[in-house]
Amino acid sequence: MAPKSLRTSRNPDLIRGVGKFSRSKMYHKRGLWAIKAKNGGVFPKHEAKPAVTDATVTKQPKFYPADDVKKPLINKRKHKPTKLRESITPGTVLILLAGRFMGKRVVFLKQLPSGLLLVTGPFKINGVPLRRVNQSYVIATSTKVDIFGVNVEKFDDKYFAKEVAEKKKKGDGEFFEAEKEEKKVLPDNKKDDQKTVDTPLIKSIEGVADLKPYLSARFSLKSGMKPHELVF
Repeated sequence: MAPKSLRTSRNPDLIRGVGKFSRSKMYHKRGLWAIKAKNGGVFPKHEAKPAVTDATVTKQPKFYPADDVKKPLINKRKHKPTKLRESITPGTVLILLAGRFMGKRVVFLKQLPSGLLLVTGPFKINGVPLRRVNQSYVIATSTKVDIFGVNVEKFDDKYFAKEVAEKKKKGDGEFFEAEKEEKKVLPDNKKDDQKTVDTPLIKSIEGVADLKPYLSARFSLKSGMKPHELVF
């Protein structure tokens, strides 16, 4: 097929709007007589396509919107459960490496559906409450605590979800006034849950010699210590 730049019309214009060949000449030149004769003296007619009646099909707008319209991205990746390290089993004592309680020793209870670890101090021994931690920020030790009798079935990721407080609009008079920050008070039901978990755990800890002071002591490195040579 010749490129567009080399194509010529079958009926070139002598002047603008006036072709070189007449309409009857072009009728024979294009072979329309053969098509008509083949179909019984009538030009073939193509059946019209049925109209789309689906209500879900919407016509695309002719122009782009003036403002950017945000569309949610579809996540097609399948969720894979986080694999727990072999060294971390229920009752293993872990050392926290980051966060508010960095250096504290805690007891591992179970892995949550999100992959995070549910741990506790217990609270009465070293001040670490029930909380979630990432296994990337803990060191698993060889010390283990018997957690028989500790019920942790009710604890999941929703249990630790934060409640979203409604923002109040400030008036003209309150805008320049300093607002007093109210201290967050822990609900009584969460205090009871902490006691329910810690009570049987503390009993098993007190039954092992030197385990209670071991959990209450904070881990730290001193000068001359080589972390890669330490055995936990």
